[in-house]
Amino acid sequence: MTSAAPSTNPSPLYLRISDNLTQQMASGALRAGDRVPSLRQLSRQMRVSITTALQAYLWLESRGYLESKPRSGFFVRTPFARLIPIPQFESRKSQPTEVSTDAVLSDIISEANDSSNIPFGVACASPETFPTRKLNLILRRIIRERPHHSARYEFGSESLRRQIARRSLSLRCGFSPDEVTITSGGLEAINLALRAVAKPGDVIAVESPTFFGILGSAASLNMKVVEIPTHPQEGMDLDELERAIRRHHVKACIAMSNCHNPLGYVLPDRVKKTLVELTGRHGVAIIEDDVYGDLTYSGSRPAALKAFDRHDLVLLCSSFSKVLSPGYRIGWVAAGRFQKEVERLKFLTTVATPSLSQLVIAEFLESGGYDRHVRRMQSELARQADLVRHATASHFPEGTRITRPAGGHMLWIELPPRVNAMKLYRAALDRHISILPGPIFSATGRFKNYIRINSGSGWSPAYERALMTLGRLCERAVD
Repeated sequence: MTSAAPSTNPSPLYLRISDNLTQQMASGALRAGDRVPSLRQLSRQMRVSITTALQAYLWLESRGYLESKPRSGFFVRTPFARLIPIPQFESRKSQPTEVSTDAVLSDIISEANDSSNIPFGVACASPETFPTRKLNLILRRIIRERPHHSARYEFGSESLRRQIARRSLSLRCGFSPDEVTITSGGLEAINLALRAVAKPGDVIAVESPTFFGILGSAASLNMKVVEIPTHPQEGMDLDELERAIRRHHVKACIAMSNCHNPLGYVLPDRVKKTLVELTGRHGVAIIEDDVYGDLTYSGSRPAALKAFDRHDLVLLCSSFSKVLSPGYRIGWVAAGRFQKEVERLKFLTTVATPSLSQLVIAEFLESGGYDRHVRRMQSELARQADLVRHATASHFPEGTRITRPAGGHMLWIELPPRVNAMKLYRAALDRHISILPGPIFSATGRFKNYIRINSGSGWSPAYERALMTLGRLCERAVD
């Protein structure tokens, strides 16, 4: 086993040790059932403290790579035929960048409406996972009993805002119904939040990679973005974030701490707290994108960043699109001190949000059906993520790395450096397979050998054949 020091790798020391061990598992040097070095041995071999060695083993145990046996030590517990390494993390300094929309985005819209495509590129789970029948029953009853349901503007259904406020306790950031603004989906919530805290020409910090819709929002508002390198499991490089805030006068930071799109992580509470304290010290607003937060695989709802907000600078944005129905277009924002400005901008932009969708979702939440549905969806998405990871690891070229999501239904895949993601994207479309190329998740066109795949579209022999095809195409889509 090689020594962990010295190193220029910016990752925490225990993560570097963990990565060293997982690489040995992947290469076969350590196999399922093997006993790993004792804490004292690891401490000597890696020239680290026993505390750091224990931290590395506990991290590996929490993710299923190791299991501890009383009085015997730690043993390799490999859940897959071969361990799949996660994408690499590289810290780098970034400069503010003017964002331009990409031609790929227009393709994405047309692909989403093409039912002949295998939908690995879409950002929605399979329609079968949504509670469509129950929502339709509620909808029919409302239409029958309240025929004038949409005869006036609905500036945020009181019953829906009340249900959202009640659920805020599970996010550990309780707020009242009056503090909630209903929007037309999560992206409108983010757009309104951005406009409330910044103006054209301002610099916004974003994760890298980040959801391409956020980059599009910044571009449409003529704002610049500074990309903060983001670890596949530990989140943004907070040292680099603070450097960017000091050097570039960052006005706001957009962050997705729960079930990140595309990386899939759920940040530990200690990291969330550190992030919010950092931005709070500098008076920087955080726009929190929490649209996937209910879909964590652990079953327990993770806290929002807003739970750690002591300066009232976190604007919490979410929606029901990823959990109940994309077409209902119901989102919301709890904007704290910026609420009046968000409400004003909402009125100037779209006036109000459709009434019927709000009434249906409010009644479903009140019935208690939402929590039961979420539990089923969490279990199904976790199962599907494992299936797609297995198949991808089997069919993609050697050197492929895949994230291990803690929730949601996105897999971020690092392909061998020779593979060109844009070429692979277009070759896949020719075979009616939609994926998303990595460069659209970066304002500067990074991630040229990365793709994002949706693992929540269900599973079938046709889907596995599509992954086999993608694997073969990787060998041709090279620079």
